[in-house]
Amino acid sequence: MADHDLTGFTRSLFTHEGTTRKVLRRGEGPAVIVMAEVPGITPKVLAFAEKVAAIGCTAVLPVLFGTPGRDANPKAHGVLKSNLYIASTMLKVCVSREFTAFATGRSSRVVTWLRALAAHEHKRCGGPGVGAVGMCFTGGFALAMATDDRLLAPVLSQPSLPLPVNGRRACTIDISDDELAVVKGRCERDGLRVLGTRFKSDRLVPDDRFAFLRRELGDAFTAVELDDSDANPEGVLAPHSVLTEHLIDEPGQPTRAALDEVLDLFRTRLLQETGGPAAP
Repeated sequence: MADHDLTGFTRSLFTHEGTTRKVLRRGEGPAVIVMAEVPGITPKVLAFAEKVAAIGCTAVLPVLFGTPGRDANPKAHGVLKSNLYIASTMLKVCVSREFTAFATGRSSRVVTWLRALAAHEHKRCGGPGVGAVGMCFTGGFALAMATDDRLLAPVLSQPSLPLPVNGRRACTIDISDDELAVVKGRCERDGLRVLGTRFKSDRLVPDDRFAFLRRELGDAFTAVELDDSDANPEGVLAPHSVLTEHLIDEPGQPTRAALDEVLDLFRTRLLQETGGPAAP
């Protein structure tokens, strides 16, 4: 794919507690916060957002890092430029005080800003609540955001933090103990459902991380786990990005089934009470 010029997406700014970030939007209806993976809002992340909008929701994409619309595939800009772009984005994220890449038992500080954005979008878009999907570096953000009762549909797509550099970090996720207790309470009391997706061989999302989520959340956690053979072979890296880079968007494909399950969660939790459009 080539760079996306962001046609079809509106652009604005959102400020909370002195921090201002750009926000892209597409669609109408209840809001779904779409948090991109590193290196940022690529054309395939935008394609996922278009699918969210097509079911009758507003896809809301905060610009947390990277250049919106830039294609990170080496075919677009060459191997050297693509690698430098990804490396520089990753470095900025890892040294930022807003993101917690290695620490255990902590939520990233940016989650406070994201909760404020979700509350703002709920008020602006209406509906019973808000959905959120995090990918890779942002995967666990959707779980931490679910301390807010307005977050009704959290999706953790290949949640990679804390980076699993040892066994202790592999068997947890980037949320504080207090906030995890709140989310568990919502699962038990309100029937909150948390959906997670991963490729089984993904070293950034080890088996122990999903085992931790099953243990902590019980039946409220639904895991969609895929084989390497299910991944789009045109993906540049090893199987990782379920909803974007390694998606095979064809009926009967396991990654398409995973995408459909994500969209069905948004339909069920956000559109049932609002009379949203039927599934395409």
